[in-house]
Amino acid sequence: MEYNTTRGPLMLPEYGRNVQNMIHHAMDLRDRDERNRAAQAIIEVMGQLNPHLRDVDDFRHKLWTHLFVMSDFKLDVDSPYEIPKAEELAEKPGIMEYPSSTIRFGHYGKYTQKILENGHDMENMDERKYLTKSMANFMKYQFLAHNNAAVENSVIANQLKELAKGALEVENPEELVNTNVLLKQIGIAQAQNQRQNNSGKKKYGSNNQNNQSNAKRKFKKQ
Repeated sequence: MEYNTTRGPLMLPEYGRNVQNMIHHAMDLRDRDERNRAAQAIIEVMGQLNPHLRDVDDFRHKLWTHLFVMSDFKLDVDSPYEIPKAEELAEKPGIMEYPSSTIRFGHYGKYTQKILENGHDMENMDERKYLTKSMANFMKYQFLAHNNAAVENSVIANQLKELAKGALEVENPEELVNTNVLLKQIGIAQAQNQRQNNSGKKKYGSNNQNNQSNAKRKFKKQ
C-alpha cells in the first residue's frame, strides 16, 4: 500500500493527486503532438474539478498557469498563452500605500470632509448655500446615528465651518432639521434593517425546517 507520506508533495492540492499524476505522465511522453493533446485533456479535467474558476476573468489562462506550476515549469507543450516563469510567480507584490489623510470627525466620514474642503470651489452663492444647509443636516443625522446623545445645532455649525476651513458657514443654525424628526428617521431606518434581517433568518430557518421534515418523511418511507 502506498501512503501520502511516501509520495511527492502536491503542488496545488485543490486539483488532487490524480491530476498531478496525469501531468507527470504527460511530461514523460516523447511525442510533442501527443503531449499537446494530453495537456488539452488535462485542462478540461481541471476546469471540471474547479467550476468556480469560470467566474474568474480569463479562467482558461489561470488553468494553464496552474498546469505549468504543477509540472514545476518542466512541461514542454504549446500553450495558447505566454508560459509563466517561476521567478515572476514567486515575486512578492509591492507594499500597498495606505492613505495618509486624517479624518477630523470619524462619524462624518472621509467624503463629508472632502466635500466640505472643496466648498470654496463653488462660485454660485445659491449653490453654496444649498450645499451648506444640506451638509449640515446630513452631519446632524450622522452625529445622532453614531452617538447616544443629542447635539446642539451650533455644534454642527461650528464643526462644518471647521471642516470647510471657513469656506462654508451655516447662517442660521436654528433652521436645521429638528432633532426629534431625525431621530424618528433613524429609528425607522433601523427598524427596517432589523425586519429585513429577521425575515432573512426566518426564511433560512423555514428552509432548514422543510429540509429536515422532508428528510424525516423520506427516512420513514424507506
